[in-house]
Amino acid sequence: MKELAGQAAKPDGVPDVAECVESVFGCKWSIRILMLIRRGVCRPGEIERSLPGLTTKVQHHYFRRMVRLGILHREVHAEVPPRVEYRLTPFGERFVPLLEQIERFQNDLAREAGSERAAGQA
Repeated sequence: MKELAGQAAKPDGVPDVAECVESVFGCKWSIRILMLIRRGVCRPGEIERSLPGLTTKVQHHYFRRMVRLGILHREVHAEVPPRVEYRLTPFGERFVPLLEQIERFQNDLAREAGSERAAGQA
């Protein structure tokens, strides 16, 4: 497999999935940003408006990190004013379902804990 430019990879050129999971789950905004991009929201301004509390500075930090990890591709269009879009790379397309599965697992645990509390109060 050919290594993507700037992608975090192990010595054999394979993406370091563990590093990607740690980086994405270790922050407040990464999953939300990736889910918006997966739904087709790819412009930084749109993403910022969709996530109240996310600042431009913080957003760009996460974009740079996810580009470096090979999850996102940054596309700059030569227009005035310049237009930037972020898209999932082929690796990102394969990576995001892992995040969704972990999120579903967390939601299932929360639901189960809620029903156990409710049953204990009855």
